[in-house]
Amino acid sequence: RLSCIRNNIWLACCGVVSAGLAVLSSFGLMLFCGVPFVVTVANAPFLILGVGVDDMFIMIASWEQSSRKKEKSNVKSQLAETYSEAALSVTITTLTDVLAFFIGTWTAFPSVRSFCLYTGIAFVFCYVYTMTFFGAILVLNHKREQGNRHWLTCMRVGVDRDEAENSCLYNACCIGSCSGQSSEPESEHPMSIFFKKYYGPFVTNKWIKLLVVLLYGAYLGGSVYGCIQMREGIDLRNLASDDSYVIPYYDDDEKYFSTYGPRVMVVITESVDYWNETVRGDIESCVQNLE
Repeated sequence: RLSCIRNNIWLACCGVVSAGLAVLSSFGLMLFCGVPFVVTVANAPFLILGVGVDDMFIMIASWEQSSRKKEKSNVKSQLAETYSEAALSVTITTLTDVLAFFIGTWTAFPSVRSFCLYTGIAFVFCYVYTMTFFGAILVLNHKREQGNRHWLTCMRVGVDRDEAENSCLYNACCIGSCSGQSSEPESEHPMSIFFKKYYGPFVTNKWIKLLVVLLYGAYLGGSVYGCIQMREGIDLRNLASDDSYVIPYYDDDEKYFSTYGPRVMVVITESVDYWNETVRGDIESCVQNLE
């Protein structure tokens, strides 16, 4: 917003900080518990940031809606209504993400198991910080606006009656030109109007509902067919970058040596006296017998 009071830059920054705190808490807890840190875990913060910012937008939107409904309500009732609207959506999102990553811990690959553990716990912390830390930030930001304080310096901003003589930039950054609007309800967002007046009635039409059910049935059938056709295995070429020397190696290996079958190796797990000529003869004869 082009207002030194209604600007919510710090509110958005604190939403990102909330996701960062979740990442730090998750990584610290997992390292304290001895869970190995693998290189794939370094991708987890980007996932947590996406979900954390999404939860932040839901919280802010619910707060704005509750402030429009109850202009003169106290902070407690406004925050309670915000949680009643946003908490369900945030909880369902977090629950599905946590279940997805905890199911991934059943894999036999240790690296994938560590990644799923780190990320799943980070989602839990992200939910906790959104429900506690960010809710408190919403209240503090609301009190700042009610106190007519600048978004950057938190100093009280006066109202200049001669706004026409000043530049637009000066009015937006240095005086409380919009301070009188802080207690007034803001106009509804155009996106909310679109979903309420156009998209909602369109989807609830009986023919559209029937079409949606048919489309979902086709999607579900295709998903089941895809799961049936799925085969276990992995192409080792996909584990390397496109310009890696590994890819031509596997291509040549498959082209020239695939007819010979897999390579067989023998591992001796006990201590062996390789200096003894008799022992070396026994090992050689063992290899010949296997061949």
